[in-house]
Order: sequence, then C-alpha cells, then structure tokens
Amino acid sequence: MIRVEHVTWTYPHADEPSLRDLSLHVAPGEVVVLCGASGSGKSTALRLMNGLVPHFHDDGSLVGTVTVDGLMTTGAEPDEIGLVTGTVLQHPRRQFFADTAPQEIAFASENFGVPPEEIRARVTETVARLAVGVPVDKRLQYLSGGQQQQVAIAASTAHRPRVLLLDEPSSNLSADAVDRLAATLADLKAQGVTIVVAEHRLRYLQGVADRVVVMRDGTVDAEWTAERFRAVPDEELAREGLRGDVPTVRLPSVAAAGPSAAEPVPVDAVPAAALELDGVRCRLGGRLVLALDRVAFAAGEVTAIRGVNGVGKSTLARVVTGLQRCPGQVRLAGRVLSPRARQRSSAIVMQDVQRQLFTDSVAGELELARTEAAGVPDVDDLLADLELDHLAARHPLSLSGGQQQRLVLAAARLAGRRVLVFDEPSSGVDRRHLRSVSDQIRQVAADGAVVLLISHDDDLLALAADRQFTLVPPVPGR
Repeated sequence: MIRVEHVTWTYPHADEPSLRDLSLHVAPGEVVVLCGASGSGKSTALRLMNGLVPHFHDDGSLVGTVTVDGLMTTGAEPDEIGLVTGTVLQHPRRQFFADTAPQEIAFASENFGVPPEEIRARVTETVARLAVGVPVDKRLQYLSGGQQQQVAIAASTAHRPRVLLLDEPSSNLSADAVDRLAATLADLKAQGVTIVVAEHRLRYLQGVADRVVVMRDGTVDAEWTAERFRAVPDEELAREGLRGDVPTVRLPSVAAAGPSAAEPVPVDAVPAAALELDGVRCRLGGRLVLALDRVAFAAGEVTAIRGVNGVGKSTLARVVTGLQRCPGQVRLAGRVLSPRARQRSSAIVMQDVQRQLFTDSVAGELELARTEAAGVPDVDDLLADLELDHLAARHPLSLSGGQQQRLVLAAARLAGRRVLVFDEPSSGVDRRHLRSVSDQIRQVAADGAVVLLISHDDDLLALAADRQFTLVPPVPGR
C-alpha cells in the first residue's frame, strides 16, 4: 500500500536532510506506529505519504520514490493523493475549512463529488459517533483542542480513504478520549484501512499496532512486531527515549468554590494566595463554560489544571492571562487586575505554539522575549538545557513540533512574568526532553511565580506538579 524507497529529503534553506535514505513499506490494512525522539523525521515521513512533500514544500531536495496505493506521489496530483489518504495534523485547527463539525465532515466528500444523498448519510453517521465526546452543534472555534482533534479525525475519514495518517493524535486528549481514539483506530483497521501513526505515547496502541518503527536521525533505527512491542519493558523504551507505562498521579487538591470545581467547598473555606479568582463566569457561544465562585493559586508551586476535554481548562488560562473578558475579579498579590494588566503580568505557552513564533531565528525569538527581570536565566544556558543550542540560527518554523514547544517554553522563562500558564506543553515532546521541560517548569515556580500547568499528560504531571485543580462541566445550581 505504501512504499518509501531510499528517500533523502532536505527542507528549503535547511543545512541537513530531515530524512536520510529512508526505506519503509506498509502493507494494505497494516497499522504502523512511527516513534522516536523529537526531530527524528516522523512528521516528515507522513508528509511524504500524503504528498505535502514535495507538492507543498516544493523548494526542497528530494531523492528516492514514494508510492501510495499505486500512485507515485511526485507525479500524481495532490487531489489524487487526497482521495486515497486522510491526514490528521498535530494541531487540527490548521486543517479546518468550515465553521462546524457537520460542515467539516462533509467538506472532503463534497470536493470529491460524492452524491449529496451519500454525503448526508455519511455526515449523519459520523456526527452520531462524534457526539459522544464533542458538542457537535458548537462552532469549531469554541471547541477545546482535544475536541477539535476528535473532529479532525472524523473529518479525515468521512470520505472513506484507504490510508489514514495521524501525527501525534493523542497529544491533547483526555484519558477517556484516548480510549475512544484507540477504539476508532481498531474499527478502521477492521474495515481494512491502512494506518500510519506518528506518536510519542505508545501504550494505548498496544492492541492496535501491527508494527512499531523507531526512527533516529531521519531513518529507521529499529522495528518491532506487535508481539515484540507488547513485551518491551519500560526500561528499554526509556533507553530509546520513548514514552512507556503511564504513571498513576495523585496530587493534593486546591480548595475551590463554584459549579466548575470538581470538589467544591464553601467560599470562606478557600484560603488567600498570590493569584485569586472571584465570581468568574464565562460564556462562549452562549454556553456557560466556566463558573468559579472562588479559587486561589499559590506562588512558588506548580498547580496542575485537570479535567476532560472541553471542560474549560483553556478558558481558565485565557481569563488568568487577560485574553478572555468575562464577569468576575482576578487579583494578584491582593491587587485587582484588568485584562490588560493581566497580560502584562503573565505569559502563556499555548497548545499550538506556532502561533507564538514571530522572528526568523531561534536566537531572535529568545532575544525578543528576554527581559531584565530578576531570576531570568542566561540565554545560552537555557538553550543548552533544552538542547536547542545547535539550532540557534534555524528558522523557528523549520523545527520539529517538540523543538518548537521547547523554544516557546524558553521564551516564556525569559519573559520573567509573575504568572506562567503552560497549556499542554509536552505535546510533541519525547521522553528524554520531557524531563528538561518539567525542570524548566519547576524552575519558574522556584523563582517565585504562580505556575498553572494544563495537561492530560500524567508523565509530565508526575515530574512537575505539586497539586491539582480539577474542573467539571458547570451545572447551574450545583
């Protein structure tokens, strides 16, 4: 079904190839997992298979051949490749064309000329499955990152492709959504769809994967059968820099009052702290998404913000950082802050970090962020700690997703703000770099800042978090 033959690929303006003499064969109906360290070439390998390399990145240098379902990708038109493949990007908002989930699900089939009555049947069937975990009547812009991911998976398969390509599909998903993802992939496999998944989190794929391919420096380093993969101990995965068994994380809870608090207490039982929210009520698209009577977060520690997809975690982050206006008060060290004052006092690392990259080099990005605030680290030391020092001259958009994540984290540290919010900062981060990311987050707290860590990643929470605040859907009168 897929044949990659001795491919070497170099992106435009890159000094070194991203793929080096890569050969990879995927049989019809097979589920193959691509794993490896950040920057090992996983995402680029997917771009070979869906034709983005070389049709979109047409100024690069390609040696070798790629064939997908009998189509040689260099000679086939992009729409021909798109008819037989579906792709789910790591950050799905980049691939949306419509305003709602039903429209997005219909989009590809409409482009390929599927009869209207068949499109309606496909949309009805797909929306019914999707509605289990996603409010399908809401506009896509109001969905959480994890909910958008689920819509993207549904939309990428609605035109019945024979090949499905997924880049870090579990990165923003809560545990229940990861279970649904695994079930969806198993169902597609049973239908005969060929699936290639680039992932850092591996264990949820144990019952689905036929083969695991470990990549290193743009080529295949090792291959494991499904039986071998199930038997691989966590210690061996660690030596390869791969994620393994997921720890069980139990943290003390932050006292909070209000309908959005999973364990509400009376308002007067919430102690004072550096960052306090009182009477916060946020509506998006006419729907109440966050309702907090009172919650307070201490400086000098890392508070994990937890809860299922769509429960209001990112909304809380936007309120704290002044990016979302809504009724209620936010106080820092006893002083009420306007949204503009919150923006000056805080920094955020977003889920989609490409939205926070502005310059033409890694060094330039950090220079733009750097301030003279107390506790701000030395730029060269920070680059070395995050293993970005050899990339200082590179354009930020030429980095892998994990490298971009670490770059924006470094910029947030250099900003020297009193409140730091990290929204899924381990997306695209391998096991080895997970510890360096957690070390940076903990150091921000050690410097005296209030640190909120929004994450579904128990590996990261086990390393970085001190306590947790769990959100639930706000029910009026609760």
